[in-house]
Order: sequence, then C-alpha cells, then structure tokens
Amino acid sequence: MSDLTEGQLHALRNLSRKKAGGEVPFINISDAQVLVELGLAMRSRQGWDITPEGLRLLAPPPSSDNQR
Repeated sequence: MSDLTEGQLHALRNLSRKKAGGEVPFINISDAQVLVELGLAMRSRQGWDITPEGLRLLAPPPSSDNQR
C-alpha cells in the first residue's frame, strides 16, 4: 500500500465501504482511474467498484498468534 497516495488509499477505503453497503462520498476520478490501472478497482454503471485484489490489499495481515 505504500505505493498508493493518500488520496488513492482514501478512495480505495471508500470503495470498500461502498461494497459493504455503506454510503460513500464522491470518489476522486483521477484516484479511481489509477486504482483501475493497478487492478484495485473497476468502472461500473454505479461509478467505481473495488476488485477482489483491492479488498485483499486492505485486509489486515494474517495473525502470527498461531503459537500454542
């Protein structure tokens, strides 16, 4: 995620909230276009949607608490 600008990361998080059914503010078109180029979002009839790759990028890293 370090390759994304603050605006792109904000847009990606908003798209994640949108996918979960939440209301989101306007998505910056230039940020969304970069996310599309990176495969993290796609254009849809409803504007922009996050891709599975975008969701994976936002997912927390797996826990390393597997020690017993």
